[in-house]
Amino acid sequence: MLHRPSAGRRVLCSDATAAPLVEASHSGTSHRSNGTSYQGKGRLGPGYQLPPPEIAEIVDAPSQPSLSFSPDRTKVLQMYRPPPNPPISELARPELKLAGLRLDASMWSRSRMGYYTGLALVDMTDDLLVPAPSEKETRITGYPEGSWLNYVVWSDDSRHLAFTIRSPDPGAREPLEMWVADVQTGQARPLLQGADASLQSNRLNSIFEDFTWIDKDLIAATFIPEDRGEPPAKPLVPIGPRVEDNSEGKTAAGRTYTDLLKNEYDADLLEYYSTSQLGLIQVETGEVERIGPPRMYSAVSPSPDAQWMLVSWMERPFSFNVPCGRFPLRVQLWTRTGAFVREVAYLPLAEDIPIAFNSCRKGPRSLGWRDDRPAELTWIECQDGGDPGVDVSPRDIIFTLPAAAAAEGAAPSQFATTDLRAGGVAWGTDDLALVYQSWWKTRQSIISTIRPGRPEEGLKVLFDRNFEDAYGDPGSPATRRTSMGTYVLAVLEGSRKLLMQGLGASTEGNKPFLDILDVDSGETERLWQSSPPHFEYTGSLLCDLHDKPIRLDTLSLLKSRETPLDPPQFYIQSWDAPGQPPKERQLSQFPHPYPSVRDHQKEILRYKRADGIDLTATLYLPPKYNQERDGPLPCILWAYPREFKSKDAAGQLRKSPYQFTGIGPTSPLLWLAKGWAVLEGPAMPIVAEGDEEPNDTYLQQLGDSARAAVEEVKRRGVADPNRIAVGGHSYGAFMAANLLAHAPDLFACGIARSGAYNRTLTPFGFQAEERTLWEATETYINMSPYLQAHKIQKPLLLIHGEDDNNAGTHTMQSERFYAALKGHGAPCRMVLLPHESHGYTARESVMHMLAEQDAWMEKYCPAPSPASAPSDDGSSPHSNGSPSNGSGPAATAAAAGEVRSRL
Repeated sequence: MLHRPSAGRRVLCSDATAAPLVEASHSGTSHRSNGTSYQGKGRLGPGYQLPPPEIAEIVDAPSQPSLSFSPDRTKVLQMYRPPPNPPISELARPELKLAGLRLDASMWSRSRMGYYTGLALVDMTDDLLVPAPSEKETRITGYPEGSWLNYVVWSDDSRHLAFTIRSPDPGAREPLEMWVADVQTGQARPLLQGADASLQSNRLNSIFEDFTWIDKDLIAATFIPEDRGEPPAKPLVPIGPRVEDNSEGKTAAGRTYTDLLKNEYDADLLEYYSTSQLGLIQVETGEVERIGPPRMYSAVSPSPDAQWMLVSWMERPFSFNVPCGRFPLRVQLWTRTGAFVREVAYLPLAEDIPIAFNSCRKGPRSLGWRDDRPAELTWIECQDGGDPGVDVSPRDIIFTLPAAAAAEGAAPSQFATTDLRAGGVAWGTDDLALVYQSWWKTRQSIISTIRPGRPEEGLKVLFDRNFEDAYGDPGSPATRRTSMGTYVLAVLEGSRKLLMQGLGASTEGNKPFLDILDVDSGETERLWQSSPPHFEYTGSLLCDLHDKPIRLDTLSLLKSRETPLDPPQFYIQSWDAPGQPPKERQLSQFPHPYPSVRDHQKEILRYKRADGIDLTATLYLPPKYNQERDGPLPCILWAYPREFKSKDAAGQLRKSPYQFTGIGPTSPLLWLAKGWAVLEGPAMPIVAEGDEEPNDTYLQQLGDSARAAVEEVKRRGVADPNRIAVGGHSYGAFMAANLLAHAPDLFACGIARSGAYNRTLTPFGFQAEERTLWEATETYINMSPYLQAHKIQKPLLLIHGEDDNNAGTHTMQSERFYAALKGHGAPCRMVLLPHESHGYTARESVMHMLAEQDAWMEKYCPAPSPASAPSDDGSSPHSNGSPSNGSGPAATAAAAGEVRSRL
């Protein structure tokens, strides 16, 4: 039966008895955050619905401010955030979809930008707790009240904050304005004081670049060119056919990219909107010096000493087959005043990069500045043509070239060579840097030391390991800030010793650590490690001012602490002397974001798959749940498969029982508030050792993993085997559909969001599959639930964004899968969310998606009768302690019939 869709979203349902969306009978919620308010009133608009109030309340939890330390560590910037989900009117703004980009033409920027609603500075005192009360804040003022703020950046001397503003009124959007605030007074002013800031040519073109500090007094920015004129007019009739030519027979396989250019009109639009004028702005005077001609500038990178600039821009010819990241690119070295010095690289159109992992573009890549030198260029060049199938040694060469030498016409120097694909260099001192290389096929990762002052001595292997092995991960080196504003390895004074930070994965769960690593001997000393009942991890160093040496007796850093029930809080941890325990003081005091489910129960489960592989999952049970009293619950299993080359690595535990339970606006954990059990992230490893390919046994391994997870929650008595739903997003949606086709006895229903179901529509690889459809035809066909639609009889809810921009998950995947299911009489329902991409962000969309999912789960995994044993507070079981007043699971299921005829 085809239901007539309501305005605002498309809903199709092939099950005549399937419960239409339940319209919540409550008055909704409202919440205010930093001056912005969104209201919910039972319905969000024509066709949009709210989920039950206990779920909507969590989704609408206020956002806490983001924090940023000033470079001199004397101030903390509190950046106030809006409500977590914007209104659908924001997503409904016109978009240009060009060459993999989505643009807002009226703002000359990327569309769908986040923003801040306000900024406030607080002094970094010994008793500071953030968020700080208003009496301790210095609010940034002077800009138009209610403006939305973007691109907030400190100056290197900590005296100024630069940012952009835009209007919150969707009908009054113009290109971004630049502002700068004095940190001491909080007073902001338009940066372009010496010009008419209302002129469009003094507004930013932020499609590729926005602005960057050159030094404490100078900012480089990309502006809309003067006399830009009107955008190209769309031809009333086609000027000719679209023609693509491969008559020379070149091999150019490509993934299923979205939003590509379709014709020459699209190409003209891209050139029009991405063309900008580069300019230098004096911060004190607001004077602007325009440098270079208008071009499609993509990046401006000043040297650490602020005397040189790397400037890159995109050029024609464009392509209809790949996104703009593969279009021709030119990179030049300029002086800080914009004078041309030398062309560093020209990268032609790259349509022929192989689809295999470890493939790369020919020519210089990772081109930038050494962080440890005032002005020295560095880049990597492949020696295999970018094709990992070519056997060559070395595979990559890392080059360096001082800017002054480049100006004299000098050739680059060979810094290091690698036989695996080079990943880059972590610079430190003349005596120590780290070179990274890895190889996907073998999961090999090599980290080597090198002396940059004597590169001819070559590389010395520090770690050679399988990067899938979480238990053997030595961590990553901490970095410290330099006086040039760059970050380099945090080397302990007078040594070749590094501070290493890692998650500390183990059979007992993650236990983050801080180690001292002697790179010459390979020996480590454990300086600190997280321990129960907390989950803690270390972050940025706070003792790295003005190039001060890093010493153990003055070491201090930022640390985060959380528990399963309490959200992360920041601490400052410091050491007074080696061998002594660290001191700490609390820096933040954020409230619990969703107190209604604070006292939920959490446990990491361990069990085995039929083939002996160890598996783990996190089981969440609702607050006040008592197994003896309440019995087995309806349960949702939410997962995402992963590929491995090692059974041992596949069975490793990669989580902690002591981490805080964060609940995002689309999380399955929202159903804890409805009294459900949630099995989140049960391991679904797809393993193939040696030369085997994981996906050749995907279905068998997927089914065995799911069966082991279901058997475990059944064995524990916490999940009703007749009321288990399976769900996932993206590759997890693909998983859910396959499980309903090949293991239908395990689940009562399924939810699949933004998935791909027909692998013949992603013929040049997907996920970790490197083979093409023509190389592994049987695997592609067997893995496609679309081609197994006749086997699916359990109810399946399909949800997809109408503007999905993720490679491989085009909205057509759900549309065609729904048609196939409907054609075979499967109970199914499809919901297409207008204007949404691969993930869902608008409040109306998120709430409606949750309402659809809740109604589906309540219909096919209905709650038990309220006549069951009461909870200790007298309320019905599985109602999260709330009286049976029309908002619990049973009432929600009953309410479905009240609105069935209307929908």
